[in-house]
Amino acid sequence: MIYNRDAAVEYAEKWAYSRNPAYYDFSEIGGNCTNFASQCIYAGSGVMNYTPVYGWYYISVNDRAPAWTGVNELFRFLSTNRGPGPQGEVVPLSDIERGDIVQLKFGFGSRFDHSPVVTDAGSGTPETVLVAANSRDSRCRPLSTYNYTELRPIHIFNVNPQR
Repeated sequence: MIYNRDAAVEYAEKWAYSRNPAYYDFSEIGGNCTNFASQCIYAGSGVMNYTPVYGWYYISVNDRAPAWTGVNELFRFLSTNRGPGPQGEVVPLSDIERGDIVQLKFGFGSRFDHSPVVTDAGSGTPETVLVAANSRDSRCRPLSTYNYTELRPIHIFNVNPQR
């Protein structure tokens, strides 16, 4: 299946400064960025993966996969998924497209901290790539305005259909 980048970006732009009431808002308990990114990816893919523990799904606040709300868990899911749902791969920032994710690391450990959604790929530089995010709500924010130590551009290249 083809990932609908326009639908993902439309969703990101609609909900960047508010919250979709169909999903719990995690802003006060660790952050809402990956929950927001997952919602955008779902808007573009239309397929969840209900595999317990290692899948990517949201049914309710108490019934969801770790990958739905965890930065590093989302990366693990997208980069290893062979079942239903979206598939992603790390690419150079210059190869990023609208609807993709750019995860950011703010410290020097091994874990990434933030999952903004690309709304405009520009020319593929931190100054021209624009993102939307929740927690610290933003829309059309240049990547260069974040104080990150490392970035991980994740390109959604496929969506496997529900079996």
